[in-house]
Amino acid sequence: MNMRKLFFIAAVAMACVACGKKAESKNETAAPVVEAVAEKPVVYMTTDISPEGLVRVYDALGVVPTGKIAVKISTGEPGGKNFLQPSLIKDLVTKVNGTIVECNTAYKGPRFETESHLKVFEDHGFTAIAPIDLLDGEAEVKIPVQDTTHIKYNIVGANMLNYDWIVNLAHFKGHAMGGFGGVLKNQSIGIASSNGKAYIHSAGAIEDKELIWKHTAEQDKFIEAMAAAAQSVHEYFDGRIIYINVMNNLSVDCDCNGHPADPEMKDVGILASLDPVALDQACVDLVFNYPSSEGDDAAALIERINSRHGIHILEHSAAIGLGSREYELRSIDK
Repeated sequence: MNMRKLFFIAAVAMACVACGKKAESKNETAAPVVEAVAEKPVVYMTTDISPEGLVRVYDALGVVPTGKIAVKISTGEPGGKNFLQPSLIKDLVTKVNGTIVECNTAYKGPRFETESHLKVFEDHGFTAIAPIDLLDGEAEVKIPVQDTTHIKYNIVGANMLNYDWIVNLAHFKGHAMGGFGGVLKNQSIGIASSNGKAYIHSAGAIEDKELIWKHTAEQDKFIEAMAAAAQSVHEYFDGRIIYINVMNNLSVDCDCNGHPADPEMKDVGILASLDPVALDQACVDLVFNYPSSEGDDAAALIERINSRHGIHILEHSAAIGLGSREYELRSIDK
């Protein structure tokens, strides 16, 4: 990484960009951010996007999960190329003795039905590195939510209940509906069953994946429902979740897009925390404070986040007590 990028990361770390000044929403009706009363959560970072770097940033958290471990990823839509590759994640999955888990999509395609989705697991190389589990392959269950503003429960893949810990391993990038996708989205839409996804997208109006596109909610309601769903999983596991964002292949499009736009900015690094809000906030801050130059420009990703009011998931998640938008960014690079 060149010196310009190193200075940029150091500047963000020193400032902590506590509430993402460039990434603030202009929505005056947004719920107020809860002020932190304890020490700021730590977000660890490395610019080494490699199997070794991923394991090192995980180790920096100093937490050793026990029992049965789920590693939640996105299997990626066929045709796409930006999803986290098996070669990158294999060492970490092996280290935690994890099972790679996913859920079916709510949109039609190869990952909509269980049989074809299992084929995607295989075709994309995940079955070659670890056991896999399609959480809603056979059934779904409802778990409680604390924030019942839009959804009254969260509908998740039933197999989630078989695990003691989750390693929420997300590819941070843009998203056509949410603005950006990180650990919060990976834990809300990502762990929801296909019908549960419809429930979140409709902000509690329907529970049928076949009807999802006829009942999409107003944007902020959808985003707030995502935050509530992410919190329900966080509370169910009672702190037994490790959160990691990999900031590579930073397209404006998500891994659910089989033909994503090419990234316009270079890779940034891998970040990890025990606080999902702090982690996603840190990644957003790195994007909004990115030292863009010709051929290496964050403008498109910033526009995607702003145009979808993506910052609101951070606002609402903090407001309902899921985590803190303030954080301490610590580099583990020497």
